[in-house]
Amino acid sequence: MKSNTVSAVAHLNFRGQARDALNFYQSVFGGEVMAMTYKDFGQVTNEAEADQLIWGQVGADNGFRIMAYDVPSATPYHPGQNAFLVALETQTPEQVSAYWDKIANGATITVPLAPAQWTPLFGMLTDRFGTNWALSVGRPQNG
Repeated sequence: MKSNTVSAVAHLNFRGQARDALNFYQSVFGGEVMAMTYKDFGQVTNEAEADQLIWGQVGADNGFRIMAYDVPSATPYHPGQNAFLVALETQTPEQVSAYWDKIANGATITVPLAPAQWTPLFGMLTDRFGTNWALSVGRPQNG
């Protein structure tokens, strides 16, 4: 049996409610909540949002996994229009670059694919069909 080399995860977008949402989903599906704030990453642009989530997820042994973050107030947020994105994770930078090169065709790049504090490569785009994507090299689930 082949091992997984790519995974797609629903990534929910909130305005100040990501932590509450992840805690709720954890209470429903079990697992562990992992969360990092804008302050944790030194990316605070609005002091009132310093403790909001720049990234979070619930991962459970039963296979449930969902990610979430708080859209900063400087970024437009329209629930129902940009309430989620697809988070695509690969095992290597080469894999993520290959997917990026293909999905970026006709897309609007919102964050160019580049090294990030938490991963060798990360980028965000809206594909030509209007779907928002975040592509990155993922960490091992037990790492």
